[in-house]
Amino acid sequence: MTEAPLRGVTVLDMSTILAGPMAASLLGEFGADVIKIEEPRHGDPARSYPPLVEGVSAQWSVLGRNKRSVTVDLHQPDAAQVVGRLAAAVDIVVTNFRPATLRRFGVDFDDLVAFRPDLVMVHVSAFGRTGPYAERPGFARVAEAFAGLTHRTGEPDRPPVFAGYPVADGVTGIYAAFTALLALRQRDRTAEPQLVDLALYEPLLRMMEDFIVDYDVTGHSVGRQGNENPHISPNNLYRTRDGRWLALPASTEQMWRRLVKAMGADDLAGYTDMAQRVAHRQQIEDRVHAFVGSYDLEPLMELLVDAGIAAGPVNTAEEICADPHIRARGSVVEFPDDSGHLRRMQSPAGLFSGFEGTLRSPAPGLGQHTDAVLADLAGLSAEEIGTLRANGTI
Repeated sequence: MTEAPLRGVTVLDMSTILAGPMAASLLGEFGADVIKIEEPRHGDPARSYPPLVEGVSAQWSVLGRNKRSVTVDLHQPDAAQVVGRLAAAVDIVVTNFRPATLRRFGVDFDDLVAFRPDLVMVHVSAFGRTGPYAERPGFARVAEAFAGLTHRTGEPDRPPVFAGYPVADGVTGIYAAFTALLALRQRDRTAEPQLVDLALYEPLLRMMEDFIVDYDVTGHSVGRQGNENPHISPNNLYRTRDGRWLALPASTEQMWRRLVKAMGADDLAGYTDMAQRVAHRQQIEDRVHAFVGSYDLEPLMELLVDAGIAAGPVNTAEEICADPHIRARGSVVEFPDDSGHLRRMQSPAGLFSGFEGTLRSPAPGLGQHTDAVLADLAGLSAEEIGTLRANGTI
């Protein structure tokens, strides 16, 4: 394996909780040196999310890995200068404060470009830096509702529901890492500073490729479909005889033909295109429910796999950790926290021919690297660091 592709790239993670920190984490997994700025008294709020292990969130072991923690109180008058000195030494700044908050702290894009003229900043905010809602606060659930995802989630005759995880944070975190690399590439081509202005709702809206064009053509917004897909049948969750749930989407003609054969349902073979199957959805769904319900999960999966049919179980965390494929791929690994306790957690996603994602260091203690980073990266003397600590800046 060659060295990690982002080795030599330094990231200043000036964000909290999920979307921004996740973007920085993804960059760190592929070699970037990530410096996390935290509030000195309590740190990132994600440190306190239950369940707690020795007073620290178990989740922090994932959110904070591969990062170095530096405590800076942005409310203090000397803080902007400290952040600026750090910005002068990094390639990318990731932040998710509201635009007005960045301006008030003196750490907005224009402020930091004064320290590094070719800086890349990725600014994730609820509604972006422009437009009438720019200064509104927001979290993942607000973004999911605003983008229309919540409108589409749930049963048709029931109120809308949130997904079981704050999807906007995850999707936007991934998209923010992607845009950071785009901006870095452009910076390297032009030697000009780059600002990414990313609203939390925008990656979700982009992800739902059918949503706006369907409305444009039909004049109607796609609504809640439950587990059904408005364009595909069968495509649902089906319960097995032993009480497990199975995802079975016959999304292509080939899958449909294979499923009909596996079910022994020759009378359904006449529905040769998707429009016919959608028109006869209830009949088809009833038959598939009955077929799946006549098997326990394991023998059914063997039958479906042998028939070349795409299907899979609805897994719990326990089942994921025990799954032989997950274990063979290394999708879940054991990695120590800062107390040396091994924690099971997700590994960097994907396998690559010429490099690999790595977990190099556990999630840091609050402020663990403050002195070292300010000395080595920002060039502050021991006396200057002592003064900043005495006046409450760090």
